[in-house]
Amino acid sequence: MIYWKPFIYKEEIYDLTHLHPFNMIYKQPAKGNKPEQIYHLNVSFSLHCFTQRIENLETLDKELFYQDFREVRIFDFERYQLSKSLKRIVFELDKQRCYHTGKGNFFIVEMIDDAGQKREYEVFFTMSHASNRGKLNLFVQSAYLRDEEHKANQPKKKPINFYVIAYNTLVGRPIKPAPQKKESLPFEKRRLFNRNLLFIPTLG
Repeated sequence: MIYWKPFIYKEEIYDLTHLHPFNMIYKQPAKGNKPEQIYHLNVSFSLHCFTQRIENLETLDKELFYQDFREVRIFDFERYQLSKSLKRIVFELDKQRCYHTGKGNFFIVEMIDDAGQKREYEVFFTMSHASNRGKLNLFVQSAYLRDEEHKANQPKKKPINFYVIAYNTLVGRPIKPAPQKKESLPFEKRRLFNRNLLFIPTLG
């Protein structure tokens, strides 16, 4: 568990205690013959939630560097401001549409109101067994706005319920990515496609 030290730039202090680890309890309501299920999670955050990668080392202000035990990155003021909503987002994960990336982690898309304009805030996370028996780790790997630099490269997918992720992780069951959503053709294209099928030659 990492407790992030504050970032200081030009004598201004940027507090990061909102990204310190915490414990969270999710209660899945009883349904039918299934009783209420309680999940205990240890939540922690990566420095990717408030930093960005280094692009050009020579032109960078070295005072913007922020590092952990693995890597050095650049403090990102926009990501930092947005990260203040991450704790609330984690509290509400069981109400969110979660998606499988197909690479062992998951993401949700939160709509952020930026000066009256809705923008997509993508939050990536993993879930794993904790060292304490019966508990889980939820690690928020990264969070950033979808923009020209970070365009969504995820295909359209069906959502996966948060409690499916939690339960399967707890019992050690693999979580397969949901199949991609099939995009239906517009009516006119479907009509032309079906008409063309009538004229496909067959081999004799």
